[in-house]
Amino acid sequence: MKKLFFIPLLVLLILNGCKSNVENEDIFQYKDTYVGSGGTVGNIILRLPNPSGENTNGLELKTTEKPYGIIINYINSDTTDEINKNYEEIALYNASFLFALVKNVDWVTFNFVEQEYTVTRQELQNWYGKDLREFSDENELSQFIQKYLEDENKAKQFLN
Repeated sequence: MKKLFFIPLLVLLILNGCKSNVENEDIFQYKDTYVGSGGTVGNIILRLPNPSGENTNGLELKTTEKPYGIIINYINSDTTDEINKNYEEIALYNASFLFALVKNVDWVTFNFVEQEYTVTRQELQNWYGKDLREFSDENELSQFIQKYLEDENKAKQFLN
């Protein structure tokens, strides 16, 4: 009987260890990915933040004709935490990383539970005044994005 309890516990420990390793891996190992590489794009999205109280619920890759895009769907999570919807910040942050890492993605749509945003590479890079593909370090890109997100009104204006 103890063996039957031990096996599921071992599986849970291994899976939890794998998730921790995924979160600790350098996201820039996926630099120059193509939007058609579903597994790699999925790995990038797993490393990006979700809005409070929501989880990623799949993605769609639009690769049959240009402009190429990614649609990311979200659902409510099973959490009792207070939900703080920071959609604008998450959309800009995650889109910035996707445009920095995925070579040929032209737009990203975020289907959050209560809001939808579509961000294009051209509009975001014009807003920043910089080609996001020039970044090669997660910390450098995060710091760059945070400078722009410090002004909440600027972020909301961009997305409206």
